[in-house]
Amino acid sequence: MPFQLTILGSNSAVPANGRFTTAQVLQVKNKLYLIDCGEGTQTRLGDYNISRRERIEQIFISHLHGDHIFGLPGLLTSFSLNNRKAPLTIYSPAGLQEMIEAILKYSYSHLSYDLKFVVVPTNKSVQVFDNKDITVTTIPLNHRIPTTGYLFKEKEKVRNIRPDKIEEYNIHYSKINAIKNGGDFTTEDGKVIPHKEITIAPPLPRSFAFCSDTTYQESIVPIIKGVDLLYHETTYMEDAKESAAKYGHSTAKEAATIAKMAGVGKLICGHYSSRYGDLTPLEEEAKSVFPNSELGLEGKCVTVAARRVE
Repeated sequence: MPFQLTILGSNSAVPANGRFTTAQVLQVKNKLYLIDCGEGTQTRLGDYNISRRERIEQIFISHLHGDHIFGLPGLLTSFSLNNRKAPLTIYSPAGLQEMIEAILKYSYSHLSYDLKFVVVPTNKSVQVFDNKDITVTTIPLNHRIPTTGYLFKEKEKVRNIRPDKIEEYNIHYSKINAIKNGGDFTTEDGKVIPHKEITIAPPLPRSFAFCSDTTYQESIVPIIKGVDLLYHETTYMEDAKESAAKYGHSTAKEAATIAKMAGVGKLICGHYSSRYGDLTPLEEEAKSVFPNSELGLEGKCVTVAARRVE
């Protein structure tokens, strides 16, 4: 089943250099999770053929700066124009509901679906969402206003029974769930067949950490330890470290240092300052610390492959 991140927008502050502001879509199985919603998000959804947008049932907002939320009013009203019926829940720091409701009120907009807001904390790590496939946990970040990241983790699955063993031991279907959930199997003549002999390990749970605008924060390392995929903002290069600290951002080197400390699988860079037309130097700076770093370019899809360990 897919576990895939698509970059919709990658610039900071304003659209520039052919780049829109921050937005990403994470696909897990057949569900889509929108993360931040900068200006131009719905345009990029079309550009990159993100179809069946009703599959977006949850939107996760990191903070209330415009380059992360100004695409929301247009997207929400477009959903309604397309006669959306599925409910939508937006997770964000406090204040977003009042902003969106004011826009809807004074633009005389009426939504065709139920819209719910959930306020999430920005000062601690807590689980804010779960369904049968994933959990989502907040990651406290340090920016100029209350800001949170989000950790998306697949839930552990039960072991899979081997079809050849069903036939070999004539296992009745009524016994299969118990075996998958850890039980051994006893044959008619009383022989006990160990659980692990007749099952295979499920794929390892996959994970993605979204670390939006933040200064260098070693405190997030235990939260994101060992994630398969890390997005961490890289607004500046190291020679602009003072600007990064002043405006609450990180350098490519700092993001790569966090990735290295956390032992993540891959680092995706993003949230680039408009001063950088050519992003190659940022990638090179990140790679010098954490080799498995790459640029988060708009339209790029990054897939986390399923892995099994017995």
